[in-house]
Amino acid sequence: MAGVFETEAEPLSDAYLTQLLERGDFWALMATIDGELAGGLTAHTLRLTRAEVSEVFVYDLAVVPRRQRQGVGRALVAALRTEAARAGITVAFVPADNDDTHALDFYRAIGGVPAPVTIFTFGEEAT
Repeated sequence: MAGVFETEAEPLSDAYLTQLLERGDFWALMATIDGELAGGLTAHTLRLTRAEVSEVFVYDLAVVPRRQRQGVGRALVAALRTEAARAGITVAFVPADNDDTHALDFYRAIGGVPAPVTIFTFGEEAT
């Protein structure tokens, strides 16, 4: 995903990845075309406090540039929503930077409804 987003990322240890993948509230999906990685999605289940339900927070969605506009992202989101529905989760949401018009257009095209919100970040990553 770091390659698609053109951001720096450190390698994750096998132990860290194992712990992450064993979590019941973590979702990791990948898409392949002709045996090659085409895209991936990660998400987290968030238990709400206003009702005894959960929602899925899409954290990352990335499609290899040469595979964009081929339905890969749409298929990943659809697969997540199908699997979440099987788990009794009917709502998924994803943040998108306001200046990322490609992401905004994509999420609208697959049926997402924008909700105006400002996200505040604290800590080292905030700068």
